Amino acid sequence: MKKGKVWLVGAGPGDQGLFTIKGKEVLQNADVVLYDSLVGPGVLAMIPDTARTINVGKRSSHHTMPQWKMNELILEEAQKGNRVVRLKGGDPFLFGRGGEELELLAENGIPFEVVPGITSPIAVPSYNGIPVTHRDFTSSLHIITGHKKAGDVYDIDFHALVQTKGTLVFLMGIASLKDICKGLLDAGMEPDMPAAVLQKGTTARQKRIIATVSTLPDEVKKQGVETPAIIVVGRVCTLADTFEWYEKLPLSGFRVLVTRPRGLSSEMAAKLRAQGADVLEVPSIATVPIENNLKLIHAIQNLRDYQWIAFTSPSGVKIFFDQMRTSEVDIRNLAGLKIASIGKGTANELGKYGLIPDLIPPRYDGEALGEWIARKADPDDRILLPRAEIGSKAILEKLKDFAVDDIPTYHTVPLKSEAVNETELFEHGEIDCAAFTSSSGVKAFLAANPDLDMSLVKAACIGRQTQAAADAAGMETFCADKATIDSLLELIIQIHDHYRQND
Repeated sequence: MKKGKVWLVGAGPGDQGLFTIKGKEVLQNADVVLYDSLVGPGVLAMIPDTARTINVGKRSSHHTMPQWKMNELILEEAQKGNRVVRLKGGDPFLFGRGGEELELLAENGIPFEVVPGITSPIAVPSYNGIPVTHRDFTSSLHIITGHKKAGDVYDIDFHALVQTKGTLVFLMGIASLKDICKGLLDAGMEPDMPAAVLQKGTTARQKRIIATVSTLPDEVKKQGVETPAIIVVGRVCTLADTFEWYEKLPLSGFRVLVTRPRGLSSEMAAKLRAQGADVLEVPSIATVPIENNLKLIHAIQNLRDYQWIAFTSPSGVKIFFDQMRTSEVDIRNLAGLKIASIGKGTANELGKYGLIPDLIPPRYDGEALGEWIARKADPDDRILLPRAEIGSKAILEKLKDFAVDDIPTYHTVPLKSEAVNETELFEHGEIDCAAFTSSSGVKAFLAANPDLDMSLVKAACIGRQTQAAADAAGMETFCADKATIDSLLELIIQIHDHYRQND
């Protein structure tokens, strides 16, 4: 019988870019993932669809599952022979009860590993321009749990904390903020000691409230705060306005949903993150090659019958060359063929095989691709078009005067993440904008969210066909000036600026 194993993996403070490389590698190989409420949706979206997911909750004052039951469930799944990932917000061993979860595994001889996570007491202040240590202010950092049961008194030596003269970071303490500040003041802390509450740090909903120990509870009551949030006490809090950087990025505070085919990295997501966006990248489509595709096999074995071959997606490129390899047809058989690519993403995929397209239309859609091939091709040219089973008819309209072998090579299957509830995120205002780079992406989004009021979705669309699909669904749509990733990025920045000015 296969022996199971458990990995305790720290997911970090929220920003998926702060999830560790090792954590991601372990997650990709999981059979079962138990995750808690503090894991950011961007990290949850990385869970492979082959893994079974279990939401075990764990947020202040609300636990989907008691700790003892969770410990037993982890053991049970490992004893079945599974690769079990216990995915925890922050770091497993910093007030994460990771030690308790390992005790039962150790008693039962279950192998385990711990993958540390970037922890919020350091990362969240950093995203708010607060260095937790600074030679001019303090040389020590102290991390304290602010959580206590209702009616209990704190088992904290406030006098000792005050005497350290270090930066104090309280986790899980918002409900007891008033008691914490009173404890520090009663222990002799100066009333004008700078202090801050930092809400949802490293995410698009990041917010900070700076005051003093004596005024912070009233200021938080006045401005309002959402959990998770941390409390920072120390003179380093005065540096926030000088060292702030996240707020200065063009898309700071903006969460964008990007849909993509499973297994393909997103150039759009990378560019958005570089501008400060909080990107939720969700695989929305699985591309499934058509098995025993005799038409494609015949075309590959007779490539010299064609003068042009046109690719309309990176997936189409990959499936085509996989079939060439399976059919044992040498790539040199493409010699003499003109190659057309619908856009740069598809061209990048061709580049992996050492091929540079002869033609990329200025507008990245099927209509433009067909139009430009018709301009460049000779009247007697024969064109091979290996693409999705349900492809745009626009390209065929433009090529109606040519001999075209339109061969379906794959079909698309909508995907729905078990761990990321996109509908709920839109309904709660947690996603500001959705970026769509194809009409198929829009259709997949609709299939994955049948109960969502689509009028809640601000859709940034790369081209007219994509916008038409979003319009038909009832979304609030915006279209890029050009059908390029850079133009779509400019559009999203414009949407961000418009709605921030009108908040």
